[in-house]
Amino acid sequence: MSAVRIKKGDTVVVIAGKDKGKEGKVLTVNAKNHTAVVEGINMVTKHAKPSAANQQGGILHQEAPIDISNIAYSVNGKATKIGYEVKDGKKVRVAKATGKAID
Repeated sequence: MSAVRIKKGDTVVVIAGKDKGKEGKVLTVNAKNHTAVVEGINMVTKHAKPSAANQQGGILHQEAPIDISNIAYSVNGKATKIGYEVKDGKKVRVAKATGKAID
């Protein structure tokens, strides 16, 4: 299994699946399961019973995890791969399409 190059807060585009072509911001990354939760992507309905936290209960719409292989870092709306370079003694992520440092 390869290293996870996507981080929380990155803007990504879906490259495979039912939401192909959509963009969103990464909310969480689970490196162990190789998944990420992306804002507005892979929406599912969840039926919740009334509880102390949720008095009303009912049907909730929320994001489900998506496999990291199905998303790519987005630069100007286009998918790009991520590489690494050492600049000023620090290892930084670099967008392969533009050559610019990400963080």
